[in-house]
Amino acid sequence: MDTKKSSLFRLGNVVITPALLRVFNTEMIDPADFLSRHQSGDFGDLCSNDIDANQHAIHHETRILSCYHLRGTKFWIITEADRSSTTMLLPDEY
Repeated sequence: MDTKKSSLFRLGNVVITPALLRVFNTEMIDPADFLSRHQSGDFGDLCSNDIDANQHAIHHETRILSCYHLRGTKFWIITEADRSSTTMLLPDEY
């Protein structure tokens, strides 16, 4: 059985900030798991208005935001409107 989630949009070039990469390395968790969730429409811990905005963004090429928590650390994944890049970062790095 194929458990790979379907992709709803392109990620473009993916970058992760050094501070967030340290969190992933410390927890020994692969960031790709969260990228897959983001790209498949599992936007994490967002309110219904933000989820609706993301659904609109997928079809109208505006920015897509996901919010996740990793062992108490909140982080964001942002895919730019033109789908040229996706950034994984801590909120205070925005």
